[in-house]
Amino acid sequence: MGVIPIEFPITSSNLLASLERPSRAAVIGASGGIGRAVTERLAAEGFEAVHALSRRGLGSEYQGVRSGAIDIEHEPSIAAAAVELQDGAPLRLVLVATGLLHAVDQQPEKTYRILDPELLARSFRVNAIGPALVAKHMLPLLPKSGKSIFAVISARIGSIEDNRLGGWYGYRASKAALNQFIRTLAVEVRRQKPDTICVALHPGTVDTALSQPFQTGVESGKLFTPAYAAERLLAVLDGLTAADSGGFFAWDGQRIPF
Repeated sequence: MGVIPIEFPITSSNLLASLERPSRAAVIGASGGIGRAVTERLAAEGFEAVHALSRRGLGSEYQGVRSGAIDIEHEPSIAAAAVELQDGAPLRLVLVATGLLHAVDQQPEKTYRILDPELLARSFRVNAIGPALVAKHMLPLLPKSGKSIFAVISARIGSIEDNRLGGWYGYRASKAALNQFIRTLAVEVRRQKPDTICVALHPGTVDTALSQPFQTGVESGKLFTPAYAAERLLAVLDGLTAADSGGFFAWDGQRIPF
């Protein structure tokens, strides 16, 4: 029997009240498990529009959700998606929820002996370079004043200080690179938009296609539903200030060392 995902009671309401309204939000990777759950939750939070961007597209079953296309491995696609976000109320939240851990032809590496340059490059394209290019094209759309957020879904496994088990070379290294992108973005953006927060988030182990093959070793009570993870991540973002920009935070608000 597999681990049963835990759906804790949602304890927060009126999430992201710290972001001025009217405003808009954008979710990159909105067709994935966490991205879809975040989009669904944002649709109920009073934004003028929630832009749900993904390769496959997302249906408009929620009022205020605008589906759009993006391919984070293709910069012209990212640039085109950013153009579509230019008009409307201020864009105050961009959350990148894309990620690659495994695929039909790719599994996490248990040893350096099987490292493959093409698969390593693919991990970096999806997990680090893609989100960095989203920042390149979408950070300029955030307002110059007032709280706004550029957030990415990272993973605790990307923490260099916390790496005690080894393995999973491509995923670990690409998430570590993503965290470095976030820290460096925060340094630069602080000079231009002092109220903007750039942050990396660890959602915990969430019951999605990404984690499904690796859930057997998850402790009881540590496998979350996407809805719960989305609620917790948005609650963390709501509580952050400009002083937290460049940080790496877990679903429970705890700071994770890089």
